[in-house]
Amino acid sequence: MLSLPIDAEANALLARDPLAVLIGLTLDQQVTMEKAFTSPYVLARRLGHEPTAGELAGFDLDELIGIFATPPALHRFPKAMAARVRDVCRALVDGYGGDPEALWSGVADGSELLNRILALPGFGRQKAQILVALLGKRYGVRPPGWREAAGGYGDEDAYRSVADVVDEESLARVRAYKKQLKAEAKAAGG
Repeated sequence: MLSLPIDAEANALLARDPLAVLIGLTLDQQVTMEKAFTSPYVLARRLGHEPTAGELAGFDLDELIGIFATPPALHRFPKAMAARVRDVCRALVDGYGGDPEALWSGVADGSELLNRILALPGFGRQKAQILVALLGKRYGVRPPGWREAAGGYGDEDAYRSVADVVDEESLARVRAYKKQLKAEAKAAGG
């Protein structure tokens, strides 16, 4: 299971609720991993219960934005991310009967899993590969070819993404890797 250095109750939600994991990864951009993956727990607390994909898909957008924007905001960009979460939930409702696990259950191979994830709103190749790696490494979703579909994120001893974080030390290694990539990109561009 995913085990981030965050609130124990937030980790427990990630362990039992695949929608929370999907929301966390949806929010995992331009904020820290800890913020992104704590926000599903904060959202559930604000709603007073753990939401379903169907519930979030049917939410009035302005109301959902208000929930996301209430301090402390669930994301740096609460308006855009509230809409993104609602769109992902709508895709789950339309394509998988509102069941997040149906997104990955019954896939023939890693390629099919990757393609299903790529079809989600806001999931480009990198984010989709990270989710494939996260599902394989932390949740036991390992159809044939899942590591290949995850690209470098699927490597067994990698420290590249949230899929590799199990404690403070592994989080530091992932951050060092990301810092190195940014430095290399800056050097190549300048």
